[in-house]
Amino acid sequence: MQPLLSNVKVLDLSRILAGPWASQILADLGADVIKVERPGLGDDTRSWGPPFLKDEQGQDTTDGAYFIATNRGKRSITLDLQTPEGQALVKELCRDADVVLENYKVGTLARMGLDYESLSKINPRLVYCSVTGFGQTGPRAAEPAYDFLIQAMGGLMSVTGERDDKPGGGPQKVGVPIVDLTTGVYAALGIVAALLRRSQTGQGEHIDVAMLDVQVGLLANQAMNFLLGNRVPRRTGTAHPNIQPQRTFACADGDIVIVVGNDAQFATLCRLLGQDALAQDPRYITNSQRVKNQATLDPILDAIFAAQPRAHWLAALKQAGVPAGSINTVPEVFEDPQVVHRAMLRRLPHPAAGSVPQVMNPLRFASSDLRVDRAPPLLGEHTEQVLEELGMSAEQIQDFRDRKII
Repeated sequence: MQPLLSNVKVLDLSRILAGPWASQILADLGADVIKVERPGLGDDTRSWGPPFLKDEQGQDTTDGAYFIATNRGKRSITLDLQTPEGQALVKELCRDADVVLENYKVGTLARMGLDYESLSKINPRLVYCSVTGFGQTGPRAAEPAYDFLIQAMGGLMSVTGERDDKPGGGPQKVGVPIVDLTTGVYAALGIVAALLRRSQTGQGEHIDVAMLDVQVGLLANQAMNFLLGNRVPRRTGTAHPNIQPQRTFACADGDIVIVVGNDAQFATLCRLLGQDALAQDPRYITNSQRVKNQATLDPILDAIFAAQPRAHWLAALKQAGVPAGSINTVPEVFEDPQVVHRAMLRRLPHPAAGSVPQVMNPLRFASSDLRVDRAPPLLGEHTEQVLEELGMSAEQIQDFRDRKII
């Protein structure tokens, strides 16, 4: 079955994470993604290790785990965008491209004649997506940004972590670069939306995606808690600010997570615990009352769960239909039967390593396949192939290589 975007060509000028995450999503959906990298150096994330991908002899390659996590399905070419010849090649590649994706500082590509205004004159159907920390406009537009900084500036760290009055209290960042990753998802969604409209109008589009905008949007219920309740959201550890009981519970031999999502589930939990009266107690009978009276409910539940081991409670909660689970380590995640069944971990053929592990795209389609035939590329692995597709001769390619343009 043909992947959904098998007719789409993407010129990927982005690096690090947010942009490459977006282009990896497009590649998974079948797009031909041509990743443009610096000659001799490549994407910064190639050097972000250890760990590094090992070759078939067990020796480290030059590709770090970060790069391997975010560049599946792409073709890599090397090109010096600081040279007139490199800029001319980008323009040539844009003539039949559907998408350009970039995450340069605002104004950088305009100075090279590679901004949307310049390239859309060559190809009016071009969908051009710019990913930056702060967007194309505003007082901070020209400033660089990284995920950690945006987690802090965008309010995420203010609501992540334990309360200040508890051990380990204080702001925390999320354990994965969540703003980068979510920005990549939004960028890919915006690109697909623009391609859909182009199929109707024939016109391209310039998409402006800012990491700070994305993080502000991700405040979601916490933002509305403030906007409607006029109370500044605080860190609550693992406890949900709007739904209770929904947090970690310490059992006799470790922690579990329980997620009670409605009053019926709370009543079921109370029956399981032999505490039917709790479900009828006016302080706890509705979710809003449980949130208001969490300080008195918590000690009751904590004492009960501490009396039995995790296995006891997880089995009983599953039988009762109350959502609960263990707090898995990363190795345990990949051993989970559901994760194994969904084939979220696969190995793809790799020219240096023999094969490389990949955490797969979570999308599943009834009548279309994802692309799973192309591992993260070696630096410049496809340079000659792509330039030959442009009609360049072997002599021209060698000349460009000798002059370090590619």
